[in-house]
Amino acid sequence: MGMLTVSIVFLILLFIGMPLAFTIGISASLFFVVDPYIPFSIAAQRMIGSLQNYPLLAVPFFVLAGNLMNATGITDRLIKFSTILTGHLIGGLAHVNIVLSALMGGLSGSAVADAAMESRILGPAMIKQGFDRAYTAAVTAMSSLITATIPPSIGFILYGYVGQVSIGRLFIAGIIPGILMAIVLMVTAYITSKKRGYAPVRPRRFTFSELRDSFLESIWALIFPLLLIGGIRFGLFTPTEGGAFAVVYAAIIGMFIYKELSWEKVKLALSQSVVDIGVILLIIACSGIFGYAIITDQVPQKVAVLITSVTTNPTLLLFIIMAFLFVAGMLMEATVNTLLLTPIFLPIIRSIGIDPVHFGIIMMTIVTLGGMTPPVGAVVYTVCSLLDVSVEKYVIQSIPFLVAIVVLIILFALVPDIVLILPRLIYGS
Repeated sequence: MGMLTVSIVFLILLFIGMPLAFTIGISASLFFVVDPYIPFSIAAQRMIGSLQNYPLLAVPFFVLAGNLMNATGITDRLIKFSTILTGHLIGGLAHVNIVLSALMGGLSGSAVADAAMESRILGPAMIKQGFDRAYTAAVTAMSSLITATIPPSIGFILYGYVGQVSIGRLFIAGIIPGILMAIVLMVTAYITSKKRGYAPVRPRRFTFSELRDSFLESIWALIFPLLLIGGIRFGLFTPTEGGAFAVVYAAIIGMFIYKELSWEKVKLALSQSVVDIGVILLIIACSGIFGYAIITDQVPQKVAVLITSVTTNPTLLLFIIMAFLFVAGMLMEATVNTLLLTPIFLPIIRSIGIDPVHFGIIMMTIVTLGGMTPPVGAVVYTVCSLLDVSVEKYVIQSIPFLVAIVVLIILFALVPDIVLILPRLIYGS
């Protein structure tokens, strides 16, 4: 009865537009009101306790590192490198947009941050070159999905923290899916651009010297994910300490190598980070109450019984859970879905013999994809507002990209080795 009340109030608050943190906190607090035998003081204890976890220190560190790197001139160099690499293809700037998301995924770790940055920088350039405004929005939004898998993904840190799954393995497992996602989106962009007659941004293919010079200019950004993963794998630092390394790395690159990180830019990066971190941690704190209610009411066990009553086939069970995650992703932000749904579904996944790292890649891709779809998708409204596009037109233009990504996710589900080959090679079975 308690969780039924919580769920009803949660949905009501969600649909009237209350901020997600307050939606979670208020609805979950009702669990203690409905059940008089559980002291309400536990709600406050769970909020505080959910933030007192060492792995969560990685979140503010990586958020700050991403904002610092955006202030160092790294973004401009990566745009130049992406343009040289793919600008000669049909629909050149669309490919630049996608490649830049793949490269920036290792820096920002946030789909919303990536989409907002590319909307401001590449969006106007694409429109000026003749790209349809809604098509530009669709490419920008859908390409930001790559940040869900390319390390260091904030979502992997939260999933690993909640589900007690190796964050290092998750980081490494995300590399091949991220690269495949970029390739699939580029193929889709090529086909759609060819039908629309969108021209390349460069008249010819790159020369070796152009590619070499641009690569060397961007090398400090390009090697960062490798240094991060290598440091975690060989025990130089934990994922949490890797976040601190990322901040120091960004500061050194910006101040002493590129010499573009002024104190004013540092202050701006800090102020942006405070807002970003505050939002994430408030959601995590409120989710602590929700998580307590879920466990106390034995929701994972009840959901497991319900799902397994439909079928006991592991593959079919996985697809049922994936369908649920897709719908949830359309209604709630990825961070919220990760914190609320991981403790429900991960025990089921483990019980049917599916690797939690494999499931983590699939889950984070699906719930992040929800941000690119109405009615609640944060990426949709960020991109559409910045590029002055109606959501209806955006949806129509995003369909080819959405279909391509869904097919790829199904492939990940059916062929686990695509996701697990690198973690097994590096960490062992």
